[in-house]
Amino acid sequence: MSLEKYFCSSPWFHMTILNDGSYSFCRWSTSPDKLPHKTDKIQNQHPIQWFQNSSEMAGVRKKFLNNESYSFCQDCTLMEKHKKVSGREKQLLKTGIASTNFEKTFLSSSWIKPFKQSYYSKGHTDQYPIDWQINLGNFCNSGCVFCHPSVSSKLASDFRTIGILNHDPIRSWTDDTESFDKFLDTISMIPNIRYLHFIGGEPLFMPTFKTILKNLIKQNRNKSITIGFTTNLTIYNQEIVDLLENFDVHIGLSIECLDELNDYVRYGSKINQVKENLNHFVELSKKNNWTCSIRTTPTFLTVRNLLPLYQYALDNKVHIESCNFLSSPEIFKPSVLPEPYKSHFIKEMSNWILSQSQVTRTEKRNINTRSNYLVEQTILQDAESYLNYFKKEKDESFLLPKSLEFLKKLEKIRNNKILDYLPEYEEIFRTAGY
Repeated sequence: MSLEKYFCSSPWFHMTILNDGSYSFCRWSTSPDKLPHKTDKIQNQHPIQWFQNSSEMAGVRKKFLNNESYSFCQDCTLMEKHKKVSGREKQLLKTGIASTNFEKTFLSSSWIKPFKQSYYSKGHTDQYPIDWQINLGNFCNSGCVFCHPSVSSKLASDFRTIGILNHDPIRSWTDDTESFDKFLDTISMIPNIRYLHFIGGEPLFMPTFKTILKNLIKQNRNKSITIGFTTNLTIYNQEIVDLLENFDVHIGLSIECLDELNDYVRYGSKINQVKENLNHFVELSKKNNWTCSIRTTPTFLTVRNLLPLYQYALDNKVHIESCNFLSSPEIFKPSVLPEPYKSHFIKEMSNWILSQSQVTRTEKRNINTRSNYLVEQTILQDAESYLNYFKKEKDESFLLPKSLEFLKKLEKIRNNKILDYLPEYEEIFRTAGY
């Protein structure tokens, strides 16, 4: 039986801790507002016990080994449909499995023994998680319109004010000393951890991020563990940068566009400061030979402003990638963009890609999207995935009235207006009830 269609190697080496301490099997799985309530948390179960023996992790491994689809993997399925490099393909590559030559590379993978062990032990494993995503909490100075209150304290405050949220977000697990110490102890006892990626909230605001870095340096783990983090580019924390210079680092730079629309979509940011910090982190990465990626989350509001960002990435040879095609909240999906704006985007993006004749490209897709040898090809590859998306994905412009209704509620307390940033959309927005 071929496992090519659904198999993912991620649950044999990766796990995620969400902002409230809940565990999740994958950093690319469905957004926080669609995840079911989880009883397994770092507050009441040890991370290694959960990873190796929990019914959730065992169940995911069994599904993959039986070539069964899993509902929380839909984002990766959508990415592969439009030839965007998916999280699944990236994780397969880490275990030596090529999605383009699956069967042969699966059988020759050095991980074949752990796969077999799980097959014969009902999904359990003796492996340790060596690739982590750690959500430190929801403390954030930005209230991005497409975000979720579980990962933004500023958005949570606004949601309470306009009556969308009638309770405080769950307390961040890193505020609990016992849970945080448990995490530090767990990291110290796993000898072969390769990668720790931190998100928030905004990690550069959070003292726990600094504490973890200091702890790893004290243990002399800074030469063996790669640190990743994603920042919203609103601040530059020199003390944390000084600590990071002891590590190999992957930086994710969150920005939607290079104009003032970014201030509206990523409310709380100021574009001049954001661009200054963007340039600063790009130069810092080049100086230290770090991996640097622009992490954009295109919505129907920002797709027409994407091209200058792609051009910036190309000019500076910086990776650019979104985690997925935004699927939640659905009212901000790129597919909400109505005609004729969608057709205009397709034409502009097609012409831009065709104009990049100076970029040398290989016939095969580059799955290693952080390879510094194929940066330019990967940028065009990512741009093409959005071109494919708009050509093939179903029109969901019927959601536009609901989108604008939500934005109007936020605008009442934020004292801004989307048409000040997108005046060319006035006719279609007014027609949809704005």
